[in-house]
Amino acid sequence: MNVTSKGRYALRVMLDLAQHPDEGYISLKTVADRQDISMKYLESIVGSLKKAELVESSRGKDGGYRLNRPAKDYPVGEILRCLEDNLAPVACIRAGSVDCDRAAACMTVPMWKELDEITNAYLDGVTLEDLLTGEKWRRS
Repeated sequence: MNVTSKGRYALRVMLDLAQHPDEGYISLKTVADRQDISMKYLESIVGSLKKAELVESSRGKDGGYRLNRPAKDYPVGEILRCLEDNLAPVACIRAGSVDCDRAAACMTVPMWKELDEITNAYLDGVTLEDLLTGEKWRRS
């Protein structure tokens, strides 16, 4: 698994919006300035987030973007999967299915599938709220 800059920046955008829920709709310019992300790159990322219905937008003078549900209801896995082509540990596994001519004879497929399941379960078990508070990792 290799999370690209798009995936990492998507998390930064979502965290930025989650940190400022009382500001209502937040302009892309504001997010770009706070996160030091170019507007052009940010537009692409937010477009994907909007298409996946993770954020909502409003046009006009007070327009911008905001989360459409509480931070606790956003699993990191859901955010990453809307931006990343594939989160699987190997290229032959996509969304839990195996795409390889040698899959039937490959003794490593079960291991890679299990690792993919573990990774997705972990990412789905971490929310934006967990990242905001850090509590999940202080309980050790």
